[in-house]
Amino acid sequence: MASGPALQTVASAKRNVISVDAMGSDRGPVAVVAGLALCAASLPDADFILHGDEALLGTLISKHAGLAARVTLRHAPRVVTMQDKPSQVMRHGEGTSMWSTIDSVKNGEATVAVSCGNTGALMAVAMIRLRKLPGINRPAIACLWPSRNPGGFNVMLDVGADIKAEAADLLQYAAMGASYARNGLKVARPRVGLLNVGTEEHKGRAELKEAHEQMILQAADSDYDYVGFIEGGDLPSDRVDVIVTDGFTGNIALKTGEGTAKLISDFMREALGSSLLSKLGALLALKALRQLQQRIDPRRVNGGVFLGLNGTVIKSHGAADATGVAAAITLAHQLSGAGFIDRLAARVASASAKRQDADLSRSEAEASE
Repeated sequence: MASGPALQTVASAKRNVISVDAMGSDRGPVAVVAGLALCAASLPDADFILHGDEALLGTLISKHAGLAARVTLRHAPRVVTMQDKPSQVMRHGEGTSMWSTIDSVKNGEATVAVSCGNTGALMAVAMIRLRKLPGINRPAIACLWPSRNPGGFNVMLDVGADIKAEAADLLQYAAMGASYARNGLKVARPRVGLLNVGTEEHKGRAELKEAHEQMILQAADSDYDYVGFIEGGDLPSDRVDVIVTDGFTGNIALKTGEGTAKLISDFMREALGSSLLSKLGALLALKALRQLQQRIDPRRVNGGVFLGLNGTVIKSHGAADATGVAAAITLAHQLSGAGFIDRLAARVASASAKRQDADLSRSEAEASE
């Protein structure tokens, strides 16, 4: 039996309802509920549907004052593990907390879904339950990358939805990433760059060269500025707002960035604690060190956004603690409040129509020669 606020469909609800998978985290539901509690105070207009073992979740929620009034429990007896294959979950996933979480968005009870679970399985369930937006070939996962831009972040996609991408897919990633930057980062006219092994036009695979040529033509109609090829060193720069790449390259870059941030943090902690003098220096620079730690902390940018679906899904890192889970839920709330999915769908439809018109004009021109 559900507890918490009575739910309406999203279309008639005045509050922002977020659907959360409580069981997919490596740290278990304790971390998810703790993250939910952190968000509750800062998101007064939000309510939550929490999916998983109702008895266990009820006990955890009762430990946080006032949280029960904001949460509706949805019992799901089964859990998708990190070892489960996406194909198996697609066939037999009904009854899992992940499936139930996505269905709350499909049924209009929630505006956005959040899960820490198996990425491949989550994308598979999201695709089968929500379906792709018209005109989308391959959905993508977008992440926020700390940068020198005024807003503090760049958008990068794809970071793991699919290991390959053709030129047409990269063009769609550019349009979707630009829409995310406009709605999520409030960048009026995003600058888009295509990740390559060099900035010279003759470098890179065939699909990159083709996408490069087409982005030059598409940029004006898609309301973004194309800056051309960029390299790995540009990921945190202020040269771009959106970084476009295939899922294989993007996922490696993302995991490398997270690992490097943790390595630097560990090295600093060891160095500052190595002697009495270094400890004194750390004490004097405590404020600056805390600011640096916050800027390189991957938890504060936790949350990959699935783009190209009939609904918004946020993938939190599986090992996220309460702070990381709270960051993913906060991102979900931000995108939901901005009407992100409706704007993205309109942008994709417009870009698709213009591309079809351009292809038709090109074909007619070739036929008349």
